[in-house]
Amino acid sequence: MVGIVLISHSGPLAAAVALLAAQIGGTNVPLAAAGGTEDGGLGTSPDLVAAAIEEVDRGEGVILIPDLGSSVLTARLFADERVVIADVPFVEGTISAVVSAGTGCSLQAVLAAAEEARTFRKL
Repeated sequence: MVGIVLISHSGPLAAAVALLAAQIGGTNVPLAAAGGTEDGGLGTSPDLVAAAIEEVDRGEGVILIPDLGSSVLTARLFADERVVIADVPFVEGTISAVVSAGTGCSLQAVLAAAEEARTFRKL
């Protein structure tokens, strides 16, 4: 199963989005929040992201979903053929990715589903 890591400047934000996505998409999807810094401050931590990738990696690949700014730079430190970055809205993209991963989709299919969230309209 594809793993998903949420990279946010805020630990509570990453945790809340992960909880929402798990409640909607199912708790069986490997999902980790890597928000904030090691001391609980605002920012991003390569060490927290590395640990989260290791936690969710089940051999099918990992999708990193950054919130904004330097979280994208942090995500780029880990990008390769098995760890990809989704350029998506943080909440909607996460939920789409989790739902798709939960159905057993491939890394590229989960990434595509997450990217579709950019076009979701609310009205």
